[in-house]
Amino acid sequence: MTPATQRSISDEIARIHASADPGETRTRLDFPPYRSSLLRHPTKRPLVVDPEDVELAAPVFGQSDVDPTEADLTLHPQGEPIGERIVVTGRVLDADGRPVRGQLVEIWQANAAGRYVHKGDQHPAPLDPHFHGAGRCLTDDDGWYRFTTIKPGPYPWRNHHNAWRPAHIHFSLFGREFTQRLVTQMYFPGDPLFALDPIYQSITDQKARDRLVATYDHELTTHEWATGYRWDIVLTGAHATPIEQEADDA
Repeated sequence: MTPATQRSISDEIARIHASADPGETRTRLDFPPYRSSLLRHPTKRPLVVDPEDVELAAPVFGQSDVDPTEADLTLHPQGEPIGERIVVTGRVLDADGRPVRGQLVEIWQANAAGRYVHKGDQHPAPLDPHFHGAGRCLTDDDGWYRFTTIKPGPYPWRNHHNAWRPAHIHFSLFGREFTQRLVTQMYFPGDPLFALDPIYQSITDQKARDRLVATYDHELTTHEWATGYRWDIVLTGAHATPIEQEADDA
């Protein structure tokens, strides 16, 4: 990023933040610094359509549907992945602070070099043959989820010259019906790319942005094995976890 480009994006983000309504916590769908959002966000009011009966039934996933090993992204039959091993855990809660049990939590991410196992990702960083970058688990009776994985690296994207995404993990959660789904991102504390990332900055409220950043947890960290991060997810209410923009960032 040239200094002029950096100043231009930073100035535009600051201007939008200054003009935002107090307490505006939802992600801006039409956010000029995030260029693809201008072309891909909805431009018309949603139509009210009655869902089919099958979509009104809550998703039900039993223990036989999700194997416990699917929550450990470091497992590979031919070797261990390269990178910093981490544990990410937290609780899924509703607006009243009650745990959401049996919730299917899915994640996907780049490897330690910042590259996804996806044909659309062709930037010149190495693929790790021992890391597939996706996992899932069910929340327990107290709403806890837990993943073991590799800390992802930042990666370039084509929003502007020299644009890099902060390291993050994508999360997907179904609600009480198939028509309800939360897709969002978890970031890591202290990332120097936060101020330069239009996706992260498209949430104009600082407190809402902070809810997307995990907390380092030394009690969760395991001696000579893995560092630990805590990240709770609130599905509804004033403290809800912000939803990811519909425009694709990869």
